[in-house]
Amino acid sequence: MEIQKKEINNVQALKYFVEKEGKEVARAYIYIIKNDLHDDPYGLLEDLYVDEDYRGQGLGTELLKKTIAGAKEAGCYKFLATSRKEREVVHGWYKKNGFEEHGLEFRINFF
Repeated sequence: MEIQKKEINNVQALKYFVEKEGKEVARAYIYIIKNDLHDDPYGLLEDLYVDEDYRGQGLGTELLKKTIAGAKEAGCYKFLATSRKEREVVHGWYKKNGFEEHGLEFRINFF
């Protein structure tokens, strides 16, 4: 038996962002991913960020709502978000916006 590799193009990337006076002040990426386990894709939220000068104005929440809508529109059966363990305020914010704690994330940093 031998492990084989096949390139597949099953990911769509979307960037949502807010600009103020020509400067990007908030952003989020969603990745729509298809795999063989499910008929429908799933969504992955990545790099949701609001510039410190613009925090507390609801931009992050509006951005999150847009990404959730984008994942639904893409037909995703689930939408994942990750956060570092120590960011409990962020965890509460995700829960307040409909996310549930589910499982653990494991990773290897290459850089």
